[in-house]
Amino acid sequence: MRIKFLCCCALIALTVSAQKRDKYEFSRNLPVYADSLIKDLTYPLAWGHSDIRDFNEWKRTARQKVFDCMLPAPPPPAGGYTARVLFEEQRDGYKARKLEICLSRYYTVPAYILIPDGKGPFPAVNALHDHGAHLFIGKEKMIRPLACEDSTVVKDAEQWLAGYEGQFFGDYLAKNGFVVLSTDAPMWGERGQQEGARRDRYDMIAGNMMMYGIDLSAYMTYDDIAATEWLSQQPYVDARRIGCTGWSMGAYRAWMLAALSDHIRAAVPICWMTTTDEQMSFKYKRTENGGFANCFPGLRRWLDYPHIASLACPNAMLFINGAQDKLFPVPGVEKAFAIMHDVWRSQHADERLVTEIWDMPHSCPREAQRRALEFFRKHL
Repeated sequence: MRIKFLCCCALIALTVSAQKRDKYEFSRNLPVYADSLIKDLTYPLAWGHSDIRDFNEWKRTARQKVFDCMLPAPPPPAGGYTARVLFEEQRDGYKARKLEICLSRYYTVPAYILIPDGKGPFPAVNALHDHGAHLFIGKEKMIRPLACEDSTVVKDAEQWLAGYEGQFFGDYLAKNGFVVLSTDAPMWGERGQQEGARRDRYDMIAGNMMMYGIDLSAYMTYDDIAATEWLSQQPYVDARRIGCTGWSMGAYRAWMLAALSDHIRAAVPICWMTTTDEQMSFKYKRTENGGFANCFPGLRRWLDYPHIASLACPNAMLFINGAQDKLFPVPGVEKAFAIMHDVWRSQHADERLVTEIWDMPHSCPREAQRRALEFFRKHL
């Protein structure tokens, strides 16, 4: 009898999953009225749209609007940002340390830091890891795992290097004289789920976080800002020469950090820039259009992605995108680049904004890493 009941339940579940109604309101994960929603996005706080004519006043106002939409920040620790060294090893020309950094009263953040041999202070880069729908590792995507890590972590990081053409981006920068910090974002690496890393739980957890009145994506950005603040306080770092970089979600994190932190002097985002009218439309065959990893409540009513990135003006920025990148089709990239160039040009700083579209897919090849190093050497 029990077997028949279980089989019946399974049959009902299978039938329900395939059921469709003749009328519907959502298709391909978007509302059917997506085009109408896009037409109603006027971005009234964008530079050139806003009534504010003083650029510094605009930056203060627009930045505050971004923070308002990010919802409350995690409360800072009572004793300030502090770190504990868990492990250290010597590498070829630099030291590698595993840390726990106290960035909030709620939690500590696992991190790696690479420090060049010799006398500092050195220029520094916050190396921000990607998404990739792969949450088992975070900081280990940017920096080669230390000897204290489990063999499964080491193997996973080595396999993930395919997107970076076999080279750890962070170690490459450290070999060339930069302090490099990389932290686990919330939900990645050692900040993941007790039950194991599962991409399909990310959105559910992000929704649950909103029930507390906070935003999971915003916590990622708040942590990046706080980690950069901690980095600037280290005696071996020249606080006047700090940059950031990353690929994919790491690129999103990089231009967000450059827009919202006064410590960033140069940034190199690789393969993450577009406009909402291209990202959120039915034009392209996508299974995911953005999601909670880059979602702040209500922000699109005020500013689009390139408007936010323009808060970094007049600092140095190098954007690299791929002509074969299916996540960020060229029309959206070109629109975003044009918007940003208008902003930098308005401040007589267009030579400090470099935008390039390469003949490559969604990737971070060695040549892009070399280009980033070249840019940081020039501007840091």
